[in-house]
Amino acid sequence: MRANLLDALRAGRDPWQGIVGFDDTVLPQLERALIAGHDVVLLGERGQGKTRLLRTLPLLLDEWTPVIEGSELGEHPYDPIAPASIRRAAELGDDLPVAWRHRSERYAEKLATPDTSVADLVGDVDPVKVAEGRSLGDPETIHFGLVPRAHRGIVAINELPDLAERIQVSLLNVMEERDIQVRGYSLRLPLDVLLVASANPEDYTNRGRIITPLKDRFGAEIRTHYPIRLDDEIAVIAQEAHLAAAVPGYLLEVLARFTRLLRESTSVDQRSGVSARFAVAGAETVGAAAVHRSTVLGEPDPVARPIDLGTVVDVLRGKVEFEAGEEGREVEVLEHLLRRATADTVRERLGGIDLAPLVDVVEHGDPVVTGERVSAHDLLAELHGISLIDGLAERVGATSEGERAAAVELALEGLYLARRISKETDSSGRTVYS
Repeated sequence: MRANLLDALRAGRDPWQGIVGFDDTVLPQLERALIAGHDVVLLGERGQGKTRLLRTLPLLLDEWTPVIEGSELGEHPYDPIAPASIRRAAELGDDLPVAWRHRSERYAEKLATPDTSVADLVGDVDPVKVAEGRSLGDPETIHFGLVPRAHRGIVAINELPDLAERIQVSLLNVMEERDIQVRGYSLRLPLDVLLVASANPEDYTNRGRIITPLKDRFGAEIRTHYPIRLDDEIAVIAQEAHLAAAVPGYLLEVLARFTRLLRESTSVDQRSGVSARFAVAGAETVGAAAVHRSTVLGEPDPVARPIDLGTVVDVLRGKVEFEAGEEGREVEVLEHLLRRATADTVRERLGGIDLAPLVDVVEHGDPVVTGERVSAHDLLAELHGISLIDGLAERVGATSEGERAAAVELALEGLYLARRISKETDSSGRTVYS
């Protein structure tokens, strides 16, 4: 891994595919830790990309590597370490069968759960092998756990502090001496394993959640964080969301701003954080709302519109932890912050465009009606002949009918939030700007 990382850095290649927002903070620290050969623990709140980062580590391994065929530990043919492999190598010599293992098979991941046992991680005596006639003193009766099976690879443990203390103790020898002890067996295995873990800072630093000797054995503790720049936040949403419909970039920006406002709000419990998954799920919900509307109304190409942002509050409010004093005000807080995010996006995207002609149409003509039961064609028909629509479409890059309707809705919502027009929503889902 060290050699491949140095080769990538030397050649100017990015070894961290799909990792956004950590270029100047987390990744340099992780690279130094890997070059030093240290085991690593990533500390951060939920949804900061810790697991995603751990899963990119196998890309630094050689794509294929030779192993002794049938070996539990995947040893190199020239360097067997398990008793069974040593015996086979001595018996077969150059006839020892060799297989090739892909780097994806050299990464093992374990979620720390209350039912995790020492046998799962390190190993235990296999009763089946004993029943076959071998003695209990025979080291070949051992069934190896996850860590030794990851020999010449990577072991990742998610939510490390959730491991019981006696299970954490079983990792001490693995991390320092690189050997294992199973039920009194004196079996030294010179393991070549990188142990990486993730944890919440609050759990990791509290006494009693993780034992001090285990903390001491990690060579590097690296703090992760939510995206610092708005562009990175938007890039994460665009990369991770599986969208069922076209979602304009400014709607992704609204969701990114909304998520960032939640992380700054005193009404939200910041100890639990607001996961990047919140914004990703929000984008997917907005896309689904567009598909739902297009299916009901018979639109050929579904496009998300600002009216769909309201579904985020309805569906995802359970993903945010509020302070105890905010009980009963959750929807109010979410709607207020969503309006702020929308207003900020309108200023950023439509700043400099004179929206007075649209105000005149609303003031002197019929009210403009939109909503989940109003098609893009019908919305544009209400504003037929207004040249301003072309300017709005050009500013946000709207070409199709659905995208142009979405641009009009963005302008109407901006005017409402600037208190230049009014807005009312009835029980049928219609939104009336007047």
